Amino acid sequence: MFRSLPFTRRALLGLSLAAGLLAALPAQADTQLRIGYQKSSTLISLLKSQGTLEKALAAQDIRVSWHEFASGQPLLEALNVGNVDLSADVADTVPVFAQAAGAQLTYFAQEAPSPQAQAVIVREDSPLQSLADLKGKKVAVTKAAGSHYLLIAALAKAGLKFTDIQPAYLTPADGRAAFENRKVDAWVTWEPFLSSAQRQLPTRTLADGTDLASYQRYYLTSTAYAKANPQVLSVVFAELVKAGDWLRAHPRDAAQVLGPLWGNLDPSIVEQANARRSYQVRAVQPASLSEQQKIADAFFAAGLLPKAVDTRDVAIWQPEIADAR
Repeated sequence: MFRSLPFTRRALLGLSLAAGLLAALPAQADTQLRIGYQKSSTLISLLKSQGTLEKALAAQDIRVSWHEFASGQPLLEALNVGNVDLSADVADTVPVFAQAAGAQLTYFAQEAPSPQAQAVIVREDSPLQSLADLKGKKVAVTKAAGSHYLLIAALAKAGLKFTDIQPAYLTPADGRAAFENRKVDAWVTWEPFLSSAQRQLPTRTLADGTDLASYQRYYLTSTAYAKANPQVLSVVFAELVKAGDWLRAHPRDAAQVLGPLWGNLDPSIVEQANARRSYQVRAVQPASLSEQQKIADAFFAAGLLPKAVDTRDVAIWQPEIADAR
C-alpha cells in the first residue's frame, strides 16, 4: 500500500555533481533492481553476500545489481537522479538533506533506534576531557551523516554552537586516517568504523548518542519506483526483516560473514559493532519520523541546511504483510 503526502518544491542543489559522477551506472530496466549501499548497510550486505535477494526476486524475473557509496548523502543523490532504484539504510539525517534539495523519495522501511552506534571520540592521551573542550578544535565528521547531527546535539549540550568548532568534512575512511595521524582533535563516527577505531587505537569516548540522537536508519526508494513496483518492495522488506532476525539470533555467525566484507575486520570487532545496532526492521509510521523535524530544525538553525524543511512532506510506503512490525 502506498500513501503519498505533498512534496516540497523541487530544487537542483547538489544534484548535478551526482549526475555527472554516476552517469556510468547502468540505465534502469524493468527487470533490474539497482541497489545502492554503503559499508555500514549491514543487512543489505548480508543479503548481497548470501544471494538471498536474487533468489527471492527470481520468481519476478528481476536481476539485482549492487552499487557501493562512501556515505549516505551521495547515495540518496544517486537515487534522486535515477541512477539507483533503492537505497539501503542511511542515517536519519540524510533524507532531510535530500528533502531540502527537492528529492521525491519514499520511505519504505526503518531500523529501530541505535543511539550507541555512533560517538564522539578522541585519542586516549588527548587533553580534551569533555564536550566543552571541543571549542576551537578541529573535528572530523561526515557531512549530512547521523554523526553530523550527533555533533550538533553534543555541542548544544555543552553550551556550544557549531560555529565554535572547526569541522573537517571527511568520509569515514578519510576521517579514520586523519584521526589516526592526529590531523584532527576529535572524530564523530558510526559503526563499524567506531568499534574498529576503539579496538585498534587507544581512544576515549566523550559522548555517544544516548539522550542526544536516537540514530534511526531508513531504507528509501524513488516515489516513481515505489508506485510502479510495490511487489518488489514487499519482497525486499520481508527479506530485510528476516536478515535482521537472523543476525540478532546468530551474532557470531553474522560477524564471520561480515568481517571480510568490512575490510577483513576481526569478528570480535564486528560483533561489538553489531551489538550496538538494533537491526529491528519495521514499517515506517508518520509518528516515527518525529525526530526528523528536530534534525531538520537543528541543521537549519546552524546554517547547514539551505532551507527550512517540513519533514511531514514525504511519501511512505507500507508493506501489505501480516508482520509489518
